[in-house]
Amino acid sequence: MSQPSAASTVERNDVKHRYEILVDGKRAGLTAYRDRGEQRVFFHTEVDDAFAGQGLASRLVKEALTDVRESGKRIVPVCPYVAKFLNTHEEFADITDPVTPEVLHWLDTELG
Repeated sequence: MSQPSAASTVERNDVKHRYEILVDGKRAGLTAYRDRGEQRVFFHTEVDDAFAGQGLASRLVKEALTDVRESGKRIVPVCPYVAKFLNTHEEFADITDPVTPEVLHWLDTELG
């Protein structure tokens, strides 16, 4: 597996409700969320095939979850990738809430 580009950065895009990872200024991936009170509900993560295998998804999610901690919010991992990431990164366990039927219903309504 190759290493992520040194020119990669992660940015929060509040208008589009997502964190984006940029490589040389080009969006290589994203993790999408919606805010539900004090919770940031992550529901989708993707990395463009052209950037696969570089560890970008892991870096993206780690930086997004670190930002959630810094903002005082809590994580709800509806997205399977975020849930899997949290299984191996226990440093976020104290700010992670379970996915409940209420959250799923709310998210369905929110996304239309």
